[in-house]
Amino acid sequence: MLFGYIMRKIHFLMNYNRTQHEENRKAHQEDTESKTETGKDLSQNLNTLEAMLSDSSDLKVHSFRTGPDKSLSGALVYFDGMVNNTTLTQAIMRPLMAWNGENTHLPTGKGRGNLLDVLAQEVLNVASACPVQWMEELVSGCLSGHTILLLEDCPGGLDINTEGWEHRQITEPQSETVVRGPREGFTEDLRTNITMLRRKIRSGQLHVEQMNMGEKTRTAVSLLYLKDVADPRVVKTVKTRLDLLDLDSVLESGYLVEYIEDAPFSLFSTVGYSEKPDVIAARVLEGRVAVLVDGTPFVLTAPMLFVESFQTAEDYYARPLYSSLIRLLRFIAYLMTIFLPAVYIALTVFHQELVPTQLLFTFANAREGTPFPASVEVTTMMFTYDILQEAGIRLPRPVGQAISIVGALVMGEAAVEAGLVGAPTVITVALTAVTSFLIPMQNNSTYILRYIMIALASFAGIYGISMGLLSLLIHLASLTSFGVPYFDGLSWTRNLQDSVARMPLWTMTRRPKYIAHGDIKRRHFFVPPRPYSEEEGEEGGPEGDST
Repeated sequence: MLFGYIMRKIHFLMNYNRTQHEENRKAHQEDTESKTETGKDLSQNLNTLEAMLSDSSDLKVHSFRTGPDKSLSGALVYFDGMVNNTTLTQAIMRPLMAWNGENTHLPTGKGRGNLLDVLAQEVLNVASACPVQWMEELVSGCLSGHTILLLEDCPGGLDINTEGWEHRQITEPQSETVVRGPREGFTEDLRTNITMLRRKIRSGQLHVEQMNMGEKTRTAVSLLYLKDVADPRVVKTVKTRLDLLDLDSVLESGYLVEYIEDAPFSLFSTVGYSEKPDVIAARVLEGRVAVLVDGTPFVLTAPMLFVESFQTAEDYYARPLYSSLIRLLRFIAYLMTIFLPAVYIALTVFHQELVPTQLLFTFANAREGTPFPASVEVTTMMFTYDILQEAGIRLPRPVGQAISIVGALVMGEAAVEAGLVGAPTVITVALTAVTSFLIPMQNNSTYILRYIMIALASFAGIYGISMGLLSLLIHLASLTSFGVPYFDGLSWTRNLQDSVARMPLWTMTRRPKYIAHGDIKRRHFFVPPRPYSEEEGEEGGPEGDST
């Protein structure tokens, strides 16, 4: 019966997704059929355009006359503050005012259908100007910071790219600071972010596709990947999932994660993110697809592996042995973040025989006179710490730091002196809090798993923790990210060279086999030579070979 119920649910979800896809396709077809075509009457086109833009006060309409004997009437439509005034004046208005029809190929015959092409190719000094027929496309261009050129007796309009709004300068990202490595981070401007990745990967195979998402916001979203490296199935999956979305708004890349990831109800995210161009470039070079969203410095990458949470950009800029030890430290810190409070409860309540006698006496003396059991102490202290952490994040930075540091010290010491909690409990909670900072990408999962393990340890001790660990491993092993096993890199394959340990770069000759497709060769195998020997008269050591 249970199997039949599960199969019915799967069948329902498949039919629901198919129905949703068909409805989205029909809606897109209806939108295409209902588009408004521009006419030849300039005033009517301007009235329609202003009506579709709600007659906003920041909408500017500049009328002018140009051409032979100033016989052509036209208008420029744009939003104040979204265009570059220098480009608008020098590259558009000045050439139009000075144009008298000479030295240009004016269209002949009926109408002036080709006049917009003549202006774009021979008069205007702009890099991007394309004729547009539909009024909805003119509105979309105007909302994107473009300038719309309309002429009398000329159907359609000219969409001129004059984007020039203010945006934040490139600075070092606060969430991914490094001691050694690039100090630049992504900004909220999409074109700037794409340019930064182009500077990192100067390959003709780097492909960028752009789409607009959100019925109201029309946010620009770009897919970026290497054509000869990325798996076409993954690229197609990402495109399909984004195309099927019917959203009202997209204000940050986090809006898209819940819609496109493989397991939306899982505690673990199967879509990676970063705000460092060198990190995203390295992931793209491995065969991943990057999703850039206008208005946010956080870039998404897919597929994502579990081991990515324990890797930093600085691991590849430092010595391999040091990087491997630090990465192993992160894995240990991750386990401590989840299991340390639970293990403390299990040992002090259920399994005292596993604790050395002297340490057990120390625990007993420290907790003597405390009114609450260890599980209540740990849960209360963890809850108090989470409140202080959230307050430190949301308050202004100077005030937040004072609350998070002084508040934790004062409250912890006061609780111990008042006899409400034992000192070992405070130490356990403090160590758990510190270790959680080592793996910021898994903060969401560790926050919840920590309380789950505390609850299991409170009821069943080590046996409850073992059941929780087994369930966690089963869940992680069953996860996939766009068809790629989430645990890839922890199995005994060549991907193990860059998981728990970081092998020297010259040994990692191939890209991850579950991610890359096509050009999987990363570099030639090369053994670094020994120092120059005067006795041998040449550099010693084995010669590099290509395998």
